[in-house]
Amino acid sequence: MADANVKIEELTFKLQDDHPVYMKKWSPVNTPALAKLVFIHGYDDHVNRYFELFPTLASRGIAVTAWDQRGWGRSVRNSSERGLTGPTPLVIADIAHVVKSELADAEATSTPLFVMGHSMGGAEALTFASEPAYADLTSRIRGWLLESPHVEMSPGSQPSALKIMAGRLAGRLLPKFQLKNKLPAEELTRDPEVMKSLGEDPLLWSTGTLEGLAGLLDRAADLSGGRRTLNPGVKSLWLAHGTVDGGTSYPASKKWFEASTSDVPDKEHKTYEGWQHQLHADLPETRPVFAKDVGDWILARVEAPATTAKPQAAAEAVAQESSAAAPVATETAEGGAKETAKL
Repeated sequence: MADANVKIEELTFKLQDDHPVYMKKWSPVNTPALAKLVFIHGYDDHVNRYFELFPTLASRGIAVTAWDQRGWGRSVRNSSERGLTGPTPLVIADIAHVVKSELADAEATSTPLFVMGHSMGGAEALTFASEPAYADLTSRIRGWLLESPHVEMSPGSQPSALKIMAGRLAGRLLPKFQLKNKLPAEELTRDPEVMKSLGEDPLLWSTGTLEGLAGLLDRAADLSGGRRTLNPGVKSLWLAHGTVDGGTSYPASKKWFEASTSDVPDKEHKTYEGWQHQLHADLPETRPVFAKDVGDWILARVEAPATTAKPQAAAEAVAQESSAAAPVATETAEGGAKETAKL
């Protein structure tokens, strides 16, 4: 059911090379946004599969902009474009272009902007945040949120070193060659209805190109291998991961967090015990918990003027409506761990 307090806009957005992509925006109605969020989706995914996450955030005063990345979802115009993301520099340039566009509006109204990525999108966000060429741009971002970031694939999904080597070699010869790479639905969510929808969604074709898949693996390898250093301007970072994630490795992302965020003054690692890869679509009773946690973290870093207190009051009301399904462990910048039962 649509929320009367949330405005939804669909549009075609032109990337830096005039390539058109499908974009969608969720924003609060009749009140100025307290914050803006740019969201980067994961592999073989599209922005209309994030259930109540985006409308919930918008109802709390957080305007969300998300787009189907080049090669995915509604941004694909014909079958030859499926999975055709281009090399990593192009992927990151696309993200930077969207962020620049959103920053222009955000800074004009003194609205803080946050960037969030899920899975493949989480690794892309970290690559963007670590790229020296974008240091000036990333310093203008108020905070970074990572949902189940692809630092490594889970042990059961990790391809062999020989297969990776062969794929990279083939990718140099046939970069646009398309390859099916389906992720098992039962490794992404615990909800049978979501599993069913993953198999029926006509925009999930489980197809990547050799170039795109090699780039995905290389970005993760650079992160897990410590070859990427966050730019000095990264001020706040939140990493959330489920312990039974069948798509990306929980231990690897926690190891990255512990090894790579020492210079980030405001950081938090949140463990979702027993949750799967798609924290936003795991179980009907856990989805509101995750949406609340995302909104809480963002709003805690927003200083709202007195004239915009109304959305904040609404945010508090939404926060009190969530109910807990599982304990969540949190490790803050001070290094202390605590466990709380959500509701």
